[in-house]
Amino acid sequence: MQRLYDFLRRHPTWVDSFWAVVLFGLSGVSVVSQSRVPGHHMPMGGGWAVSAVLCVVVALRRRYPEPMLLLALVTGLAQLVLDIETTAADFAMLVITYTVAAVGARWASRLALFVSLTAAALAQIRWPDHESSALGQLAIGVFQTVPFALAWVLGDSMRTRRAYFAQLEERAARLEKEREAQAKVAVAAERARIARELHDVVAHNVSVMVVQADGAAYVLDAAPDQAKKALETISSTGRQALAEMRRLLGVLRTGEHQESGEYVPQPDVEQIDDLIEQCRSSGLPVDFKVEGTPRPLPSGVELTAYRIVQEALTNTRKHGGPNAGASVRLVYFDDGLGLLVEDDGKGAPHELYEEGGADGQGHGLIGMRERVGMVGGTLDAGPRPGGGFRISVLLPLKPAH
Repeated sequence: MQRLYDFLRRHPTWVDSFWAVVLFGLSGVSVVSQSRVPGHHMPMGGGWAVSAVLCVVVALRRRYPEPMLLLALVTGLAQLVLDIETTAADFAMLVITYTVAAVGARWASRLALFVSLTAAALAQIRWPDHESSALGQLAIGVFQTVPFALAWVLGDSMRTRRAYFAQLEERAARLEKEREAQAKVAVAAERARIARELHDVVAHNVSVMVVQADGAAYVLDAAPDQAKKALETISSTGRQALAEMRRLLGVLRTGEHQESGEYVPQPDVEQIDDLIEQCRSSGLPVDFKVEGTPRPLPSGVELTAYRIVQEALTNTRKHGGPNAGASVRLVYFDDGLGLLVEDDGKGAPHELYEEGGADGQGHGLIGMRERVGMVGGTLDAGPRPGGGFRISVLLPLKPAH
């Protein structure tokens, strides 16, 4: 039974053709019976022809709604002119009115409404009931007009309902695409965040390890105790780097920060002291001062501040030269956190800070700008007037919109 139903849904013209055949049979009975009624002079040939045409209208109404409406209109006018009284086939007028109102063009729907409101009146005028009074004939015309009006209203309601469901489907499809786009953007943003984190972790800790390894190799024979201390610094720095990388990999696997076991919390402002000490132990003199009243900050601001200081000191170690020194100022404002990192070295090459880097270089400054932008802050980076390099950052304490 379900197969038959699905077949009929896929072939609506076959269903309409079946009902057209049934209607043609009823129309034939109507034509024969009216031709035998005394006082009726309806031509048999004309009756059969009109019935056949109107049944074709029923059969093809869903495939060609507008042409079938025009065909039904022409057939109705021919009935009026040739004095071919209404038969059962005229039921096709109701059917085509509903169909055009439901699926036809707007002009065809309006035409069907006009015809449906005038057809019954024209038929009553053309073939009046002589046994009824004028008031009775008016009542009959109104009564015959109601089915046409209801057919049009029902069809127009179906059109509105289909349009509503189509709009819902379109909206659902659009929302699904938006969700997919947002998911892709979120994935890209997360990948960029992880890439920045890995860059900061690897660049800083590896540079410290390289400096300590070079120092250990230089004093290995002359000062074994200093070489041992350098190797211990390399070991602790490597462990710290591995711990942070495990934390990042844990975020990738679980989507959350795990603070137990081998994973460590995100760095914050309080750990800047440890970062400064690590840089000092690697041979980079750093002057660190905190101004204002320290207080808890949003985690995103704390992580950004830590990474900015980390990357700035890494750049000083890379580009400042062997005798460079640095200073870090952390300022707590009422509505923000200020960072000022300066060094007295030879400064970074121009292409590393102009426009955020060029030709694959300057990724550290690009990452800084992205981090600061994510929390709605501002960053200014460039050479100092007296030599060296300067990075100034202002991080607002309210989330960026």
